[in-house]
Amino acid sequence: MNDTLHRVTQRVIANSRASRQAYLDLIAREADNLGKRPAVSCSNLAHAYAGTAEDREALVAGRGPNIGIVTAYNDMLSAHAPYYRYPERLKIYAREVGATAQVAGGVPAMCDGVTQGETGMELSLFSRDVIALSTAVALSHAMYEGALMLGICDKIVPGLLMGALRFGHLPAIFVPGGPMPSGIPNKEKQRVRQLYAEGKATRAELLASEMASYHSAGTCTFFGTANSNQMMMEMMGLHVPNAAFINPGTKLRQALDRAAVHRLAEIGPGGEDYRPLGRCVDEKAVVNAAVGLLATGGSTNHAIHLPAMARAAGVIFDWNDLSELSSAVPLIAQVYPNGAGDVNHFHNAGGMGFVIGELLEAGLAHGDILTVGRGGFADYAKEPGLDGEELVWREVGPSGDDTMLRPVGNPFKPDGGMRLLEGNLGRACFKTSAVDEARWTVEAPARVFDDQAAVAAAFKAGELDRDVVVVVRFQGPRANGMPELHKLTPPLGVLQDRGHKVALVTDGRMSGASGKVPAAIHCTPEALGGGPLARLRDGDIVKVCAVTGELSTTADLASREPAPDPQAEIGTGRELFGMMRRFADGAEQGASAMLATGGM
Repeated sequence: MNDTLHRVTQRVIANSRASRQAYLDLIAREADNLGKRPAVSCSNLAHAYAGTAEDREALVAGRGPNIGIVTAYNDMLSAHAPYYRYPERLKIYAREVGATAQVAGGVPAMCDGVTQGETGMELSLFSRDVIALSTAVALSHAMYEGALMLGICDKIVPGLLMGALRFGHLPAIFVPGGPMPSGIPNKEKQRVRQLYAEGKATRAELLASEMASYHSAGTCTFFGTANSNQMMMEMMGLHVPNAAFINPGTKLRQALDRAAVHRLAEIGPGGEDYRPLGRCVDEKAVVNAAVGLLATGGSTNHAIHLPAMARAAGVIFDWNDLSELSSAVPLIAQVYPNGAGDVNHFHNAGGMGFVIGELLEAGLAHGDILTVGRGGFADYAKEPGLDGEELVWREVGPSGDDTMLRPVGNPFKPDGGMRLLEGNLGRACFKTSAVDEARWTVEAPARVFDDQAAVAAAFKAGELDRDVVVVVRFQGPRANGMPELHKLTPPLGVLQDRGHKVALVTDGRMSGASGKVPAAIHCTPEALGGGPLARLRDGDIVKVCAVTGELSTTADLASREPAPDPQAEIGTGRELFGMMRRFADGAEQGASAMLATGGM
């Protein structure tokens, strides 16, 4: 095993000893107290069975496990639209193995792509906590011996996992829907976005370009947070092996869905192969997820989500751990926005099977984690296929495209590209894998803004046409829910293409689609309440350096009064999330009010 992987894992285990044991004690008690349908009163059971038809007799007789389906279906999200008919099919698959299935509940699923730059984005991060709470409500009925989790996108998978881990005595399998087929080349989409930012393309031309990219049911094909979620579920062994990137509506997709149901029926309590979720998600599984994130250049949003998911299982994982792992894990995949090809090209070149095989062979992943699969984590290094009607897994072989996937011995970059920055402006994350190395250090006068609309206005007025560090503050979890600021990328990219040294510093979020502009993001402490960013002024010299890990200013911040905290905005339901903003913890801890106040 790689020395750094071993050292970080042992530190995570040591730091988590008390909280992990408390979690394991919790799920042991829950296994004794919950989920035993024969002990539930007849009146309760009658309520639970009244709405069933075809499965009522089997439920009453208790012939097999009853599976709870937690679904994030809605047809406004292309990624979740394929789930429309899933419950009907999953129930059929359950009957094939003597099990039953019921929809336990639905969870909200909002889209950062739809809310980007809109006020609804300020609900986005906290929707993860709402999803976790909704999952807990769904699984609280003591009616299930296992759970199928139907979700894909940014906050949905982390929220589903956080909620399901509170019922970690139950086995759970995540069932992805798969990416849409590839649309126009990603570089063409990026080109039109920048032309529009410069006023050289019309809104109609921009919309036509976007519609040619996002064109059908299925997950968006760039390697943002949604597809990083699917990668991490593979790395934690919570999918049927290599199920992540099979397109919707195909026979192979249906075969994998069927296999998930059949497998879940095998790993429930009382059987010979009991695999509770809370035992699957342990310190080694969390480290594996981090390694996968680094090896593939995944979304920076997981610098927030991974600590939160880990904490829900009693595991303490922070940015020091992520940064140290990054120094040892090479970048072996380049998927848009880091490269030209999308996740379909990635999968066809070898995909997760290739990545996991390379990491295991190099001692850069834990092969001994408890997965939901039959054979263990090594099975995740194979790719699924159909032999007639039979689902089989085959060896992946070498990379089918070395512009997208390379072996550990010949990586795109020697490290994973997730750097921790520290200094008198706080702690922040910097994703180097998408940024040219010549731009890893930017030292320039600051231009300070309190929202991204003001940045866009200054850009259009020509006020930023120079070397500049754009600071966008009061975007943290307690200020306004930590919205994603992806709409800043096109104008900042234009400035960079004009030859200027440009960087972004913010306590807000940027996704895995952030692209080529150097950015110190998720700054903590956040500006609200007097954090360092609240003391910056226009013209202060700010240094952002991924080489030395520095985030600093030469200004004497201690001598200044902070800018006043802005008033919380209302409308679009934002006022309903006031409690979550008030009690949220820092970005490095997971930016969660639920975790901060719930004793996790």
